[in-house]
Amino acid sequence: MFLFHEIVCVIPQSFIQDLLARVDIVDVVGKYVQLKKGGANYMGLCPFHNEKSPSFTVSPTKQFYHCFGCGAHGTSIGFLMEYSGLSFVDAVKDLALNNGMIVPDDDRMLPAQRAEVTAKSLALSEVMTKACDVYRQQLRGADKAIQYLKKRGVTGEIAARFGLGYSPDAWDSLRAVFPDYGVHALAESGMVIDKSDDEGAHRKRYDRFRDRIMFPIRNTKGQVIGFGGRILDQGEPKYLNSPETPLYQKGLELYGLFEARQAIREAGYVLVTEGYMDVVALAQLGFPQAVATLGTACTPTHVQKLLRQTDHVIFSFDGDSAGRRAARRALDACLAHVNDNKVIKFLFLPTEHDPDSFVREFGAEAFASEVQSAMPLSQFLIKEVSAENDLSTAEGRAKTQFEAKPLLQQMAPSALRLQLVRNLAQITQSTASEIEALFELSQPVARVKIAPPKSRRSAPVGLERQVMRILVAHPSLAVMMTPAMMACAARIAPDGAEMLKQLVLIAQPMGEQANFAALAETLRATSADFDPLIAEIAEQTESEIEVVGLELAGALRQMRTQVLKMEMEQLAQRGLRDPIDVARYREIMQLQDAIRREAEAEASGSVQ
Repeated sequence: MFLFHEIVCVIPQSFIQDLLARVDIVDVVGKYVQLKKGGANYMGLCPFHNEKSPSFTVSPTKQFYHCFGCGAHGTSIGFLMEYSGLSFVDAVKDLALNNGMIVPDDDRMLPAQRAEVTAKSLALSEVMTKACDVYRQQLRGADKAIQYLKKRGVTGEIAARFGLGYSPDAWDSLRAVFPDYGVHALAESGMVIDKSDDEGAHRKRYDRFRDRIMFPIRNTKGQVIGFGGRILDQGEPKYLNSPETPLYQKGLELYGLFEARQAIREAGYVLVTEGYMDVVALAQLGFPQAVATLGTACTPTHVQKLLRQTDHVIFSFDGDSAGRRAARRALDACLAHVNDNKVIKFLFLPTEHDPDSFVREFGAEAFASEVQSAMPLSQFLIKEVSAENDLSTAEGRAKTQFEAKPLLQQMAPSALRLQLVRNLAQITQSTASEIEALFELSQPVARVKIAPPKSRRSAPVGLERQVMRILVAHPSLAVMMTPAMMACAARIAPDGAEMLKQLVLIAQPMGEQANFAALAETLRATSADFDPLIAEIAEQTESEIEVVGLELAGALRQMRTQVLKMEMEQLAQRGLRDPIDVARYREIMQLQDAIRREAEAEASGSVQ
C-alpha cells in the first residue's frame, strides 16, 4: 500500500489513465505470447503456468488479460510487471516510451533534457544491438571458439538461446561494423577504449573485447545492455565485463534472467549462481531456471528483482572461503526483503566443484537433491553468527548476540524474525523478550496483534454488489451515483456502503473517458477487496454501455424503492397517528408510483 501511494506521488493517475487509453494490450501481450483471434477476444497459451490448451484471453475492448486456468489477470502495466518482473514505475516508463509519451516523474528535468536523455539511451541501445549481431555472426566462422563451447557441452541451440558470440582477435574489428569508429556512443557504451599519452594527446581507440567468447547481458525487456567476454587461451582477466554505462549498472542486473523467466515459473524457484558459464551450462543440463550476478556481490536490488519472479530463491556458491564470503554478502542483501511467504536458501557445493562440474560428475538428479536440501536462510544466519564463538562461555554468547544484532535489525517484524529471535535466545541462554529489548527491535513480533487483512472484509451481496460490478466494468457510469443514491446504499447495505463509496470516489474523477483497465489498475494497487469483482468481469463478455446503463438505472431504482419501503414500515409501526407521518406516508406512495412509471416507460422504450 505504501509503495502505491509513493508511486502515485511520482506518476499522476491521469497519466496512467491516458497511457492505458493509448496502449493496445493485444500488441503488448502479443510481443511475448502467440495470440490467435477467437471471437471478440484473442487466445493463447498462458505464460504464467503450464498448459497445452489455450485458456489465456486478451480482450481488446476491456484492454485486459485473463487466464481461465490459473486466474492471472491485469492490464498492460500488470502484464509487464508479472511477465518481465518490472516495477510499476518501470512498466509505465516502458509502455510510455513505446507509445511516444514522456512520464512526468521528474519535474526538475526540462522537456528538452528528457528528450536528450531518451535520444542518448536509444543511440547506446542501437550500438549494443548491432555489436551483439556482429559477434553472433563471427562465432559461426570461429572454429576455436566453437570447439571451446563444444568442449564445455554447449549446443548450438543453447548458444543461440543466450545469443553467444565471438569477438575477433583484432584491435579494431568493430570498425568494419561502425564506419564512424570515432563516434562518442561507442566509447560511452563501453565497446571501445580511448587511450591517450601522458599529455592527453595522440588518442588511440581500440576494441575492448578481443578474442573472447561473448555473453550478451540483457535487461528484463530483452534489450542488450552489456557484455561479458571469456578469454579462450591463457591470460587475464579470464572474464572481462562491460563497464557501467547509462544502460548498464551491474548492481541492478542479473545475467540470464530474461532467458530464465518462464523456466523459473515452471520450476517454482530460481537458482542464483556465480558466473556466465554456470548459467549456460545449467540450462544445457536441464536447469534453465539459473541466473548469475555480474561480477559483483548480490545486492538488495538483485534480491528484489528475483522475488518479483518467484517466492523461492536458492543461492549456489562454492564451498571455499570466497564462496562463504559471497554467501554472507547475499545474506545481508536478503534480510530487508525477507517475509513469511518467501523462501530463501543457500546451497554450498564441495570446494572442488561448481554447478556445471557437479552435474557432469554426479548427474542432474544428484544436483536436484542438493538443491532440495539447501540450507534455509534462518539456519545459515544462526550458523554465521555463532560458528566462530564458544557458546559455552558468556563471552562467546555475548559475541554471538553482538554479531546477530545488525542482521536482525534489518528484518521487518515477521514470524520468521520471531523464530530467529527464539533460536538465538536458546543458544545464548536468553529469552526472546531480552533479545528484542537488547537489539532494540521495532515492533517486537511477540507483542504485536496482527490485524486481519482488508481482504477479509465481508464481500458485498445483493444490489450493492450488482451496482459495484457495473461500475467496475464501466466506471464512466459512476456519474449516476449522486449523494442521494449513496445515502440510499448506506441505508440498505451498510456493510458494503464503504466499499461502494471508495469505488465511486476513485471512478468519478476519471470522467467520461474512464475505462475498465484504468480503473482496475488503480483498484489493484489500492485494495485487494475488489480483486474478485475484477476477476469476474475479466471472464465475462463485454456488454454495450447503453444496456449496462439501463441495468444500473434499474438497480438504483430498486435501491430507492427498498429505502422507501423501509421508511413506510417504520411509519406504519408508529401507528400513523401524527398528521406529519400520514402526509409522508402518502408522499412515499406517490414516489413509488413515479418510480414504477419510470421503469415501465424505460421498458417500453419511450425513455430516450
